[in-house]
Amino acid sequence: MTSIDTNQDTQPAGEIFACDLHVHIGRSSRDEVVKVTAARSLTFENIARECAVRKGIGVVGIVDCASPAVIRDIEDLLDRGEMTPREGGGLDYRGAVTVIPGAEFETHEPGGGISHHLSYFGDVEQLKAFSAAISPHVTNLQLSSQQCGLPARELLKLAVGCGAIFVPAHAFTPHKSLYGSTARRGAELFGEDWEKIAAIELGLSADSHLADRIGELADKTFLSNSDAHSLPKIAREYQLVRMQAPTFEELGKALRREDGRRIEVNYGVDPRLGKYHRTCCEDCSWIARGEPVVKACEQCGSMKVTMGVLDRIVEIADYDEPQPPSHRAPYRYHMPLQFIPGVGSVTLNRLLNYFGTEMAVLHLASEEEMAQLVGTRVAHRIALAREGELPIIAGGGGRYGRAVSDAKYALQMGLPGI
Repeated sequence: MTSIDTNQDTQPAGEIFACDLHVHIGRSSRDEVVKVTAARSLTFENIARECAVRKGIGVVGIVDCASPAVIRDIEDLLDRGEMTPREGGGLDYRGAVTVIPGAEFETHEPGGGISHHLSYFGDVEQLKAFSAAISPHVTNLQLSSQQCGLPARELLKLAVGCGAIFVPAHAFTPHKSLYGSTARRGAELFGEDWEKIAAIELGLSADSHLADRIGELADKTFLSNSDAHSLPKIAREYQLVRMQAPTFEELGKALRREDGRRIEVNYGVDPRLGKYHRTCCEDCSWIARGEPVVKACEQCGSMKVTMGVLDRIVEIADYDEPQPPSHRAPYRYHMPLQFIPGVGSVTLNRLLNYFGTEMAVLHLASEEEMAQLVGTRVAHRIALAREGELPIIAGGGGRYGRAVSDAKYALQMGLPGI
């Protein structure tokens, strides 16, 4: 089991586990489509193996498990002894990683507004009960992230009634999220049930510094998850969680910050690398560069724009500057190796074969050691990325931002070259 032991006299008891709680399944083990936009290689077992062997993730939330095909795969792995139920909830895969089965569904509000939400379960029986309960509200339960025909508040009640931990997904992205397209405040959507929600997921285009400009989030725990649609994108965002054991019950305590359990640190990509960080023109594809809030295209003047996460948060913020509560975990920028210019598949495999996991490369390997394997230029870029010093061009409108390695192009964009 992948964990980081920091149990010192100045620390509360327990271990720290790297957790990515939003990973999608593309296909079942029998090659049935589960999520159309996810890679075929994303099977339940491949995800567990990737987390354990290459990524260094100790707890993974797989969010398409209400699909009957995925439930069958889970039960097959349990029957074969590849997985075993953990005391306290969760599924132990070969003693190397805990899988928390979950489900993502889309809700529509009567007055308009669409949002996605995650529900996590402690065991297969809870999962099957939820799958049966949600089935009448879904056109095709086989497929992931389906519209469930319920408003968010009713989905929350249904999920919690089956024993779930409920988390609004990628809460700020445009089109399908709590703040991005549905409401200015969570309390508008959930009423008094808003208090039952312990955590929200930030999404790749936001971070804690932006989210802490909204007052009602002061008592919520923030999650930074990958929302991976391919194996390499697992752990592009994750958190280190202090727990007594990597179980469903302990995870719930950590999200509620009970008995010393908590999020120790969020690791996320610089929000500028996200697909929806800035406003983007739907006519000419220009991504805004000016001060937010940008509501019309700076290039062609069109009013047909997709508002970016930064612009939306500035629009609805309570504070001009973040007001983090005392419990807020530090947010550290983390650039996955695939985002770094010059790190292709050969270089990536060379690093992983030597250092073991991507976590080890990103956080433990010295620049000198890496240079001996992949050359000084790439090693230096990895080191700069670790310190948040690689120049970045912001993303928007469904296009990822990107780190820049070409000095002349960086200069043209007003960024420091490397």
